[in-house]
Amino acid sequence: MESNNEGELDIIISNVVATFRTRCHLNLRTIALEGNNVIYKPEQGTVTMKLRKPRITANIWSSGKIICTGASSEDEAKLGARRLARCLQKLGFKVKFSAFKVVNVMAGCSMPFKISLIDFTKKNRPIATYEPELHPAAMYTMRQPKATIKVFSTGSVTILGPSVDNVAAAVQHVYPLLSECRRPL
Repeated sequence: MESNNEGELDIIISNVVATFRTRCHLNLRTIALEGNNVIYKPEQGTVTMKLRKPRITANIWSSGKIICTGASSEDEAKLGARRLARCLQKLGFKVKFSAFKVVNVMAGCSMPFKISLIDFTKKNRPIATYEPELHPAAMYTMRQPKATIKVFSTGSVTILGPSVDNVAAAVQHVYPLLSECRRPL
């Protein structure tokens, strides 16, 4: 989370959330009794299954919808989802891996300077909001590329977007705006 020698920022992806469908009905009780690393939550109607490699946690519904969280790249999310589908096939379900989609990417990076959040929100008024009583960060919501950015006064930035490309484009877009609002040392 620090800047390189060439002046580039390191964007560290901390979580990739993906969904896919199995195109078959899943018996959650069977998965809970016969599967490995599972937690059955009948009150929520889900089974939580964890994989060790890649490190992924999946919420499984009986309808066949599965949400995978915890991956550190889009490729790792797809690999984990396919491994999960294979585990369900081994339990006797006729799973067909379909409708895979990365729905959310969370990343962070550190700017090489501290930021004046009040100046940042004044200069970017309709898009940026800052409520210090509610949250210590300023929120900057972009429509193109679609992303939400939380900017902290320390220079730490958290980015949420639908893909890794959107996250990278959002950082490139917001960097000049943040450098205008540097806090004097």
